[in-house]
Amino acid sequence: MTDSYLIGVDCGTQSAKVVLYDAAGNAVARGQRALRPMSRPRHGVAIHPDDDLWESIGAASRDAMAAFTGDVSAIKGVGLCPIRCCKAFLKADGSLVEPVISWMDDRAYQPYVPDDPEVVYATTSSGYLAHRFTGEFRDTAANNILLQWPIDTDSWRWSDDPALYERFRVRRDMLLELQMPGDVIGRLTPDAAAATGMPAGIPVVATANDKAVEMLGAGSLGETTLLVSLGTYIAAMVHGRENHKNPTNFWTNFACMPNRYLYESNGVRRGMWTLTWFLDLLGDEMAERATSLGLPREEYIEREAVQAPAGSDGLMTVLDWLAPTDKPFRKGMMVGFDARHTRGHIYRSILEAIALTMKHHVDAMCGELGITPDEIVVSGGGSHSSLFMRIFADVFGIPASRSVDAGGASLGAAICAAAATGVHPDIEVAAAAMTKGRESFAPDRANESVYRRVGESVYHDIRGATDALFKRSYPIFH
Repeated sequence: MTDSYLIGVDCGTQSAKVVLYDAAGNAVARGQRALRPMSRPRHGVAIHPDDDLWESIGAASRDAMAAFTGDVSAIKGVGLCPIRCCKAFLKADGSLVEPVISWMDDRAYQPYVPDDPEVVYATTSSGYLAHRFTGEFRDTAANNILLQWPIDTDSWRWSDDPALYERFRVRRDMLLELQMPGDVIGRLTPDAAAATGMPAGIPVVATANDKAVEMLGAGSLGETTLLVSLGTYIAAMVHGRENHKNPTNFWTNFACMPNRYLYESNGVRRGMWTLTWFLDLLGDEMAERATSLGLPREEYIEREAVQAPAGSDGLMTVLDWLAPTDKPFRKGMMVGFDARHTRGHIYRSILEAIALTMKHHVDAMCGELGITPDEIVVSGGGSHSSLFMRIFADVFGIPASRSVDAGGASLGAAICAAAATGVHPDIEVAAAAMTKGRESFAPDRANESVYRRVGESVYHDIRGATDALFKRSYPIFH
């Protein structure tokens, strides 16, 4: 099957990516389109405007197919991986009753159902898009979580407990048929083929939640190998086989392999977004200067950030640009400015804040699980930064690695499609064949010492010193 091709669809919070891979996991064509800005008509509400998920995927897919020079008849299947924790409410024909609710919307975690007689189905982003691709009312079990839906996390099926349906205000007949990662949902309809440019009739394959699919695409399958996913939401994950139901320092999610679990740490709600926010603040002049040198903004500012020492000369950033729901008074902050500090220090300080915060969360998760990680794999766009990778290695004190091709969720989705269509015999074999080697960064012991002292004696005490102040200011500025 060396002449076979698989399509991976990865639709996140900020963009939709569609990538064609060969059977060895080499990307042969790509398309990417930004999603429209989130609609926020009032506090606590965040929706994807109109039919933005589907339209962005369609545009990205048409771009990818236009760039594909191989034999279209050799495309064996497409794997779907949309953003998790969204909610979609559908009419009888599968069209949206209202725009898709984002994971950043408070209603995503409440027993919310629109007061509209046309609501027939309640589902996730993956269930909605599965219908757009195939016309079937099916969804992957692995993108449904007990926080939002009445799912039995032991069996990966809908629960038989009537209390759960009452809690979520849904009926069993409103929920879609569940499938496992690597199952074929259906075949691409002619309408979907026209919208995406993909060949009609190819199998469409279920995956899992986006973090689990990303972990699969990074080749991170071991139970002592951690993945830190650098996205709008940043989290750390490790695989396991036990369904821990009441953990304290992590939550148990479905993995992208049937009957395996993914343990996920607490995270950063506006992680990489914070870097984009800072770059936007630097304005057009900096962006134009970077462009004149043929550099992206991140690489341009990193040239300055790399000159700052570990610890950014005492400048510390706390990443509460989106406060947790149980502590809405919290704000993002930067403390410790003096005359030494430049914009490079600020940029480095944000990178260090991400790594220090995730180290704190990972230590809590691994301590509860009783495991000692031996490698940390970093995925997402931020992994392209060698400075960021070195900071992760120094903060964690163990090797930090990145995939050579940064396959991520699009590759994970293609891996599922490869297994489902017989290009490879199962998901684990497909992952071994299609994921590439990793580039590793060893920790610098002097820098590791600096970060350990900062974390142990200063950084994680900042919120304790500022919460009372922000509580007093919250009624003024809320």
